[in-house]
Amino acid sequence: MSDSADAPDSSIGDGTRRADSMAVASFVLGLVGLLVLNVVLGPMAIALACIALRTGTARRGRALLGLGLGFADLLVLAALTAANGTVVWNFG
Repeated sequence: MSDSADAPDSSIGDGTRRADSMAVASFVLGLVGLLVLNVVLGPMAIALACIALRTGTARRGRALLGLGLGFADLLVLAALTAANGTVVWNFG
């Protein structure tokens, strides 16, 4: 018979693991957002990076890169809108 007091508390590691996952997801979304769907992926990258930084991720650098890439996504969106008058890439 297993007693709950004898079991190790795995919830402590889960919070850090979740924050690390959010930091990596922020980085990936920000990187992909430079090419496609920057209007959606940029704000998502910013939000995930802020949550990861607030919850104390061990991957602080990755979260900061995700934050920077999220803002870069929005800058690309602004540049596209100013140049073409639309949010669509135009190569020609």
